[in-house]
Amino acid sequence: MRIGELSSATGASTRSLRYYEGQGLLSSDRRSNGYRDYGEEAVRQVAFIQDLYRAGLPSQIIRDILPCTAPTPPEGECTQLLARVRQVRDELARQEQQITQRREMLDRYLSGTATPAGLDGQPVCSA
Repeated sequence: MRIGELSSATGASTRSLRYYEGQGLLSSDRRSNGYRDYGEEAVRQVAFIQDLYRAGLPSQIIRDILPCTAPTPPEGECTQLLARVRQVRDELARQEQQITQRREMLDRYLSGTATPAGLDGQPVCSA
């Protein structure tokens, strides 16, 4: 299928598909007229790539993950890769906790139940 057809089938823009190909995440054959030609498996692969991007994984890790989803995955590499994915997940959890703490602090300031250090009970702003 051509790039426009793959775009329609997946909802990914043709620009994104070219980017995926440039990053080594997706491959195509070239027709004699220079058009890209994607196999039917490309629809599933693009959906998977988009899911991994939404999950916060960078291209490098996604590129490493894709062979592990093949019918005959490489030996050994996939186990190490899972550890890298867990690290990304743990970092996201740490960032989420930090954001929650920051939001709660701002909520306390806005509600008047906390005062920024050094203001000694003076109002932050008057409404």
